[in-house]
Amino acid sequence: MGSRAGRTSKSAEGSAPSPSGEPEPDPESVARSIVLQRLSLAPQTRAQLDVAMTKKGVPDDVRGAILDRFSDVGLIDDAAFAQAWVDSRHNGRGLAKRALGHELRQRGVDPKVADEAVEALEPEQEEAMARALVARRLPSTRRLDPAARTRRLAGMLARKGYPAGLSYRVVREALEAEGVDESDLPAEHIDE
Repeated sequence: MGSRAGRTSKSAEGSAPSPSGEPEPDPESVARSIVLQRLSLAPQTRAQLDVAMTKKGVPDDVRGAILDRFSDVGLIDDAAFAQAWVDSRHNGRGLAKRALGHELRQRGVDPKVADEAVEALEPEQEEAMARALVARRLPSTRRLDPAARTRRLAGMLARKGYPAGLSYRVVREALEAEGVDESDLPAEHIDE
């Protein structure tokens, strides 16, 4: 009974016992648990893990120490995360450098680290992906006039982060290869 009275007085001081009756774990254990759980689900950036711990009320100094420790042992590596993200999202979704950089920065990756990962994507890879995306969508635009096809296909590439000049060049070349006369294409986009 003495231990129960101890918990009651501790509860009165503002530190309530957990629902199981056990004392609340220390902030470092909570932080470690949060990080391990999130990393077991999917790779995470240092910033994403920091936000998760902040939401659970982990103090600043504990968050920093846990993040440093996990970084030291290689479980948190924003550069590796960024490179894997670029590879995955470029090959899986067809995203271009601009969109990839934006996504990485949104996830809290340092802009310099994000830029390094994005720059590893060769211009030839980006152009090849743009061509593949256009080739995949081209048949579904056949009922449209050439100007509308150009806008639709270039717009799809723009939403994926491709530069306008590359987009219109790739679209124009695909339409011409399909037999569309260059004079039927929008003039303002041909020279971009």
